[in-house]
Amino acid sequence: MAKLTDFKLLSFDVYGTLIDWETGVITALQPLLSKNNKVQSYSRKALLEIYHHHEASQQQKTPDLSYCDLLATIHPSIAKDLDCESPTEADNKAFGDSVGKWPAFPDTVEALKRLAKHYKLVVLSNVDRNSFSTTNSGPLQGFPFDAIITAQDIGSYKPSLKNFEFMLKEVKEKFGIEKVQVLQTAQSQFHDHHPAKKMEMKSCWIVRPGAEMGNREEEVFDWKFDTLGDMADAVEKEEQT
Repeated sequence: MAKLTDFKLLSFDVYGTLIDWETGVITALQPLLSKNNKVQSYSRKALLEIYHHHEASQQQKTPDLSYCDLLATIHPSIAKDLDCESPTEADNKAFGDSVGKWPAFPDTVEALKRLAKHYKLVVLSNVDRNSFSTTNSGPLQGFPFDAIITAQDIGSYKPSLKNFEFMLKEVKEKFGIEKVQVLQTAQSQFHDHHPAKKMEMKSCWIVRPGAEMGNREEEVFDWKFDTLGDMADAVEKEEQT
């Protein structure tokens, strides 16, 4: 595959790529920080590093736990690392339920509409069905994806290769699309690009400049754009040549 337009399907990570995951997490941590007078105590990077550590660890321990419940589970551990008092059950649940309110990047919805003219668009997300449904009907403005696959459907979280194997099987059965025709489109090196490389899949890195979570020292990708809008521009330019 020499060109973006050679592919037939984009498999999307959502949180970090389409949704501003990091701003969502930081906003969801504000009640905890405010309650403990620590709003100014930690940098954005420090908060995200603590969050990512507990998230990745819990995903390995409980791969079948839904994402909103997983966030509720790690909230007390995050509080402990931030030298905060133990949160209440209601606090933990509110943190878990915040996922569906995390905002979309400003270019996302328009870029999806443009890309849908050229590809099947499939979600391969680490969240649960209910959280994604709330995101899709809210921040993503009801965008009609061709297929939606969540960690809850698979029983494991990326970077597990099981998630990519499941997706590839689904798109072959539903659309007759082979692995070589699928382009993994994502921000996270950890969750998406490194496992895609192991799967011998091509990938497009949506960098989202300033992103902290999911970065790796070794950056692997076949195409690279700052935003999804930039990728849509490149696809349209290829179509015109």
